[in-house]
Amino acid sequence: MTSVQTSPRVRPAPEDVEESMARALNAALRDSMAADRSVHVLGEDVGALGGVFRVTDGLTAEFGEDRCTDTPLAEAGILGSAIGMCLYGARPVVEMQFDAFAHPAFEQLVGHAAKMRNRTRGAVSLPLTVRVPYGGGIGGVEHHSDSSEAYYTHTPGLHVVTPATVDDAYGLLRQAIASDDPVVFLEPKRLYWGKQPFRRTLDVPPIGRAVVRRPGRDAVLITYGPSLEVCLETAEAAKPLGLDVAVLDLRSLVPLDDETICELVRRTGRAVVVHEATGFGGVGAEIAARITERCFHQLEAPVLRVTGFDIPYPPPKLESHHLPSVDRVLDALARLQWDGRPGGVSLAGA
Repeated sequence: MTSVQTSPRVRPAPEDVEESMARALNAALRDSMAADRSVHVLGEDVGALGGVFRVTDGLTAEFGEDRCTDTPLAEAGILGSAIGMCLYGARPVVEMQFDAFAHPAFEQLVGHAAKMRNRTRGAVSLPLTVRVPYGGGIGGVEHHSDSSEAYYTHTPGLHVVTPATVDDAYGLLRQAIASDDPVVFLEPKRLYWGKQPFRRTLDVPPIGRAVVRRPGRDAVLITYGPSLEVCLETAEAAKPLGLDVAVLDLRSLVPLDDETICELVRRTGRAVVVHEATGFGGVGAEIAARITERCFHQLEAPVLRVTGFDIPYPPPKLESHHLPSVDRVLDALARLQWDGRPGGVSLAGA
């Protein structure tokens, strides 16, 4: 297959247009497929059904079954086929129906896709994007609400990206599809249908760059994906308590924006890392270790984490207790050793 480049069909939307993340992702797929005939979408029920979450809705009707293809229920076969497509010049975008459904394809991803460039001394690249709906908050059960990001971040050769805004969903997915390296693109399921202003623009920071969603001088909440909303709400709730809290959206877990993380930690002296995945061996543990190594002399308190508990994902009625909440993050802020701080900060009631 030969990559045929055409003019990207990017239609900038007015500033007051609101759209859901699912529709923004759909627009990113559509515009990427229109811009480059080597882009193919494949996965379970991505065709006529448009995917479980309707992210691929209408793509088969517009581009045909050879460009948006329903596959058998065989994740290892889907990903193995996509790797072969890359070797023949395609840019496949694979949809894994739910987070834990991707596990049968794990060996193909970490054993082959992640290693190909190194194995061939740079002669072969794999422009593969693996879309994975992940995380909880939708009343799903085990295998439908997992957060598996640490598995992928532990694998050299993979880029791992997770948007938390509609603009990033569009822009980062366009960047992932255009990348010559394999990208695991983690989509927070509970953010699929909430609407935000949508610009439909490629003008977003690149993969590997974090974004300060809220400035602050007293502490920083470091987060990504589905936990961004909780952190922004926490920062607002902390204002009456006398705290000015920054919120950093990582956007990209690999590569990780160490520079921005350290800049905010050195400025505030206190940090809390927040994510839905279990705490032990999670991404937050790595971030806390890196902060301690790089910013030890600027820290006013230990780096704390607020995560999911170290248990299998609980039944729907219990998931609100399992996931990080505003109250749990406020409690972590209260434990950041404020005694003796010049001017004093009272966190009574936090």
